[in-house]
Amino acid sequence: MRAVLQRVSQAAVTVNGETVAEIGSGLAVLLCVENGDAAADAALFACKIAAMRIFEDDAGKMNRSVLDVSGAALVVSQFTLAGEWRKGNRPSFSGAARPEVAEPLMQEVCDGLRGAGVPVATGVFGARMAVHLVNDGPVTIWMDSRAG
Repeated sequence: MRAVLQRVSQAAVTVNGETVAEIGSGLAVLLCVENGDAAADAALFACKIAAMRIFEDDAGKMNRSVLDVSGAALVVSQFTLAGEWRKGNRPSFSGAARPEVAEPLMQEVCDGLRGAGVPVATGVFGARMAVHLVNDGPVTIWMDSRAG
């Protein structure tokens, strides 16, 4: 599983020009389920995303989580994070899980975030989406369940 977290002051997803999800302050989460991912990966990602201390405290240090700041998460399916780019010039996405595996695991991440107390909005799985966000900081974190 891979994810890119961006601390945002606002974020939204549109499909065919229609806004389908939006949040104010919180996290934009671009999430990719890969071949071999399981429920344990989804649970770990939900826990880590909810607790990640990347919001500033009163002293300006990154000591607060999305929960601490009463933020929300906008979770968007992003299979292209599985892109393998080393061979040739056209990335291969064969490492991304098939939709019938990926969608339920993405839902598990969202359910885990909600269970932790984070309000969650989502894009539309498999749709061509436009993601609009204002990266606050900017702060961007890369998560990879296979990286040590």
